[in-house]
Amino acid sequence: MIDQTYGALRRANQIVALILGVVLLLTVAFILTDVVMRGFSLGSLGGSDEISGYVMAAVASWGLGCALIQRAHVRIDIIRHRLADTGRAAMDIFAMIVTTGTVLLIAYHCWPVLEKTLERGSRANTSLETPLWIPQGIWFAGWLWFALTATVLSLIAIAYLAAHRRDALEGAIGIGSEVEE
Repeated sequence: MIDQTYGALRRANQIVALILGVVLLLTVAFILTDVVMRGFSLGSLGGSDEISGYVMAAVASWGLGCALIQRAHVRIDIIRHRLADTGRAAMDIFAMIVTTGTVLLIAYHCWPVLEKTLERGSRANTSLETPLWIPQGIWFAGWLWFALTATVLSLIAIAYLAAHRRDALEGAIGIGSEVEE
């Protein structure tokens, strides 16, 4: 059951990462088209700077969960490598729990931003007049996804520890070796 949950979480984050990649490529194509049109005095599509900002906020929030599942977040491991397996496992679990707590707190504090936007019907102060609930909703959903990924990954790690599956624990939340990188 633990392995299936971990596999499903990895697959879900791979799908998210692919979607983010496609969105980034489409954004780049949109910006390039806009720049080329301006260069040939063909006018402008308009809003490329605004849309790219929204995309970057969305990609950042959604990408954090993908980075977590790939063990791509930065960790300082100077002490960890000097510990025995039990000490490394304890540090890994502690790091995941602290990460999860931090992300849950951030996601909790992101909601009031979106809530005020929804209450006020706020729009961007730009020519596009984008209803801000759209980019903020996507951004907030990304933080929720990161929080869900971190929480589930923490529970998986604790289950691996309880089952005495140190290799699985290391593979799920440990620090990648130089060979893996």
